[in-house]
Amino acid sequence: MPAEVYNANPTVFATSKVSKPSIASHSIWIDDADAPRHGEKDEAEPIDSDEIFEHIRQIVDPEHPLTLEQLAVVSAQQVEVNGNHVLVEFTPTVPHCGASTLIGLSIRVRLMRTLPQRFKVDIRVKPGSHQSESALNKQLNDKERVAAALENNALLNVVEQCLKPPT
Repeated sequence: MPAEVYNANPTVFATSKVSKPSIASHSIWIDDADAPRHGEKDEAEPIDSDEIFEHIRQIVDPEHPLTLEQLAVVSAQQVEVNGNHVLVEFTPTVPHCGASTLIGLSIRVRLMRTLPQRFKVDIRVKPGSHQSESALNKQLNDKERVAAALENNALLNVVEQCLKPPT
């Protein structure tokens, strides 16, 4: 958790529906056991925005023991799927939220772990919702910056805490 709390008293919203069973935690890297064997077809199963939302709604905020859905940081309306392209837009609770990078990184890691490799994922801050919107969007969608962040054990530990099912 960050040392400084950027929103000490967030508004908590009701969740939209009962969540599906939580997603099991595993390595952020691809598991070769799940890869198709030689001669097997990798059928492209369609994935919709509701399924993507189910994957990210239970991510826990880095500052509070609340989910991103409870804080209205993510909603089903902020997820778009167009073929193999996924766009997730999130809304920080305050315009100066220093935890926005961790939130976006947590969303990216969850989707890296759950979606097939064929998907291109873009994570963006809702336009006008953060004072460093452009820099955040650039950082969250740069493969090299994301890879470097995930090599940092301290950051990775915070992301892992965010991805644990809420208590």
